[in-house]
Amino acid sequence: MQDTMLMGLEGIKKTILHGGTGDIPKLITGAKVTFHFRTQLCDDDRTVIDDSKVVGTPMEIVVGNMFKLDIWETLMSSMRIGEVAEFWCDTTHTGVYPLVAKSMRRIAEGKDPVDWHIHTCGMANMFAYSSLGYDDLDELMKEPQPLYFVLELLKVQQPSEYNRETWAMSDEERLKAVPVLHGQGNKLYKQGNYQEATQKYKEAIICIKNIQTKCLLRMEEYYEVIEHTSDIINQHPGAVKAFYLRGKAHMEVWNEAEARQDFSRVLDLDPGMKKAVKKDLAVLNMRMEEKNQEDKDKYKGMF
Repeated sequence: MQDTMLMGLEGIKKTILHGGTGDIPKLITGAKVTFHFRTQLCDDDRTVIDDSKVVGTPMEIVVGNMFKLDIWETLMSSMRIGEVAEFWCDTTHTGVYPLVAKSMRRIAEGKDPVDWHIHTCGMANMFAYSSLGYDDLDELMKEPQPLYFVLELLKVQQPSEYNRETWAMSDEERLKAVPVLHGQGNKLYKQGNYQEATQKYKEAIICIKNIQTKCLLRMEEYYEVIEHTSDIINQHPGAVKAFYLRGKAHMEVWNEAEARQDFSRVLDLDPGMKKAVKKDLAVLNMRMEEKNQEDKDKYKGMF
């Protein structure tokens, strides 16, 4: 189909290349979406930047759970299973793509998607990004531009249709999952599958700690929050919310370096949280200035 239709959103145009089948699936929070994507420049050659088919593995995302390029969820909400469509998106929607692409490429290369940033110096790197490690992405970062996304929707699984990891659940779902996981652990234990049973028990504990963490933060039990979120991160290294909450807890107890590192991880895993992180960094800077001034006044009085 050559007809181009506007999505009803500013800065997006859609062209259906191959029609899909059935009704448009509902992409509710928790649904797992499997798709192929190809990203192209808007030049004469339609230069390909990334192509999941070349990598050989389709993308999987869980709707509403820490995905870094929200616009893809929006685009696929207009698609049917088996449909292939080309979307032109302006810079309003493509600004964070270089950061997302960097993470996806490192994963495809078998590398830690965030390890590159740990050894850089200063939080200015979070917003400056002198280099992402890929020349084409560096160019896009310096000069954002519209992009074409060619998407092929392969499968949509509703939350009840697949086994969801606990990090992808809501607090209500985690509460319901605890007795289920505990029961599964007991059954495996009785069967002599001790390692698998232990994993089920750990998942149940992680569910509880996820919920407890928010309460503890409100109760100003910051060291408890740090302990709980560290346990969660050890089980799920990609848990953005855990890094974010731990960063806020570190900030409250003046652990400046640890807070900055956690906030850095948050932005690497989810560039969409840049606004929230920037706000917290401003608070952190203010708190550290106040503490440094208090320390100066205290030592001045001593000597």
